[in-house]
Amino acid sequence: MSLNHIRPWRNVYRRKSRQIHVGNVPVGGDAPISVQTMTNTDTTDVAATVAQVQAAAEVGADIVRVSVPDEASAKALKEIVRESPVPIVADIHFHYRRGVEAAEAGAACLRINPGNIGDEKRVREVIAAARDHGCSMRIGVNAGSLEKHLLEKYGEPCPDAMVESGMEHMRILQDNDFHEFKISVKASDVFMAAAAYQQLAEACDAPIHLGITEAGGLMSGTIKSSIGMGNLLWMGIGDTLRVSLSADPVEEVKVGYEILKSLGLRHRGVNIISCPSCARQGFDVIKTVETLEQRLEHIKTPMSLSIIGCVVNGPGEALMTDVGFTGGGAGSGMVYLAGKASHKMTNDQMIDHIVEQVEKRAEEIEAGEAEATAAE
Repeated sequence: MSLNHIRPWRNVYRRKSRQIHVGNVPVGGDAPISVQTMTNTDTTDVAATVAQVQAAAEVGADIVRVSVPDEASAKALKEIVRESPVPIVADIHFHYRRGVEAAEAGAACLRINPGNIGDEKRVREVIAAARDHGCSMRIGVNAGSLEKHLLEKYGEPCPDAMVESGMEHMRILQDNDFHEFKISVKASDVFMAAAAYQQLAEACDAPIHLGITEAGGLMSGTIKSSIGMGNLLWMGIGDTLRVSLSADPVEEVKVGYEILKSLGLRHRGVNIISCPSCARQGFDVIKTVETLEQRLEHIKTPMSLSIIGCVVNGPGEALMTDVGFTGGGAGSGMVYLAGKASHKMTNDQMIDHIVEQVEKRAEEIEAGEAEATAAE
């Protein structure tokens, strides 16, 4: 985390956690908060699954999870791992053999609950396979599938029950001298999830995987996830996250990055600052932003772009962005570069011109970073 000494109210002080690795992606410690998603294809359809993994990676996914419910899926996993540009997490439920097979197939991490896969001997087999193949684990507690004895003890799913479940699973791994694990305590109820994660953060130093499970569709799920995870991230809790939406996995990744970008925790691509538009607008702001979002998806360099419909807030917003456009009169507006008014541009040529300016600025930023790296 980089501290902002000029504007200290922007600082987020992350919880101190130990660091593990999911493949080549560090999770916890001072590593960037990674963004995950999960495929929804039939895992045995290797081509479709790999295509979905690649699409998610293209928009920034650091890690992708794949369900491994049966032996056929475990066999397909080997080829999926080989063709994936990012580490693959194998989602395992109940059957210990799937965990062993997934580790042998090259999974970077197993999503598993040690207490749900059988007796101690079977647990040790999965741990041995994970250790032998450099595979980490995620303990995945979910409010909807808590153990019977905890439901009897607490009467219903609640934060205390979720954290107790997580601690029980952690002890199994720790008793077997396995410490390469992270943990999640997900619930679809935002209040329950937030309370559980806060308790968990105080109870252990394991890296935390954030999520509001079964959050809903693209609109409602984005809002729900942003409220739940946004507050936790603001408190410094969370080392990796997945936004669970009933939508394309690509959308999950985009929303995850937008949450992190809004808190200054990760930066990727163009951050567009735009007004909601009103009768003062000198051009169609809504249509322009929609088009620019599509046209600028290929830009991975972190940078900012302001698109403001009129001169009331336009110049002020442009002061803080790499490229800006403020609507004026007579069918034209002002282009701002590096916070300063540069030149006028007609509305009908504005989109192509802005794309050109953003691409040029991205090249300048990348060249400057390369020069700085070479100098070191």
